[in-house]
Amino acid sequence: MRMFFKSVVVVAGLAMSFGASAAGDVEAGKAASATCAGCHGADGNSMVANFPKLAGQGTKYLVKQMKDIKSGARPVVEMTGLLDALSSQDIENLAAYFQSQKASPGQAKKELVEKGEALYRMGNPATKVAACTACHGPAGAGVDLAVFPGLAGQHADYIASQLKKFRNGERSNDGDTRMMRSVASRLSDKEIEAVASYISGLYE
Repeated sequence: MRMFFKSVVVVAGLAMSFGASAAGDVEAGKAASATCAGCHGADGNSMVANFPKLAGQGTKYLVKQMKDIKSGARPVVEMTGLLDALSSQDIENLAAYFQSQKASPGQAKKELVEKGEALYRMGNPATKVAACTACHGPAGAGVDLAVFPGLAGQHADYIASQLKKFRNGERSNDGDTRMMRSVASRLSDKEIEAVASYISGLYE
């Protein structure tokens, strides 16, 4: 109960922090997305496993990530300079466009489903790994109001790489709560592979 209450407080705080933002223009975002298509696909469904799918992702999460990348709070070598000329409204427009697109499904490896599902839905009490469902939902839809990303259908390779970056501190834009760094620090490579594969196979 104490852990649940703490999670509610964190979610509420995040929602208040990111609640105010300008509305994005989908058509303007579509026009601006041409430069994103090479890596992320014309509709945000990347065909390359190390580039994330953006289609259907929550606008608040997309805005935060783009602003963090632009400011340097989240280093992404492949994105160097690509967001520098964008205004806050441009970023809102891109986020609105990608959120409006339908995400394509992924596929989990059959041999990893059981282990991946257990981690996703129950975590690992022995190592104090929290269940992914607590923030990302049972279907992997995420909670955009709290800036928790949708994960369903995302490339397994991309998910695994981000978990490892959180684990080694290369990625640290999960805020002062260190939620993802804390979870990832307790995951083994095998666990990361399994849960990433399972998440890729989630589809609403």
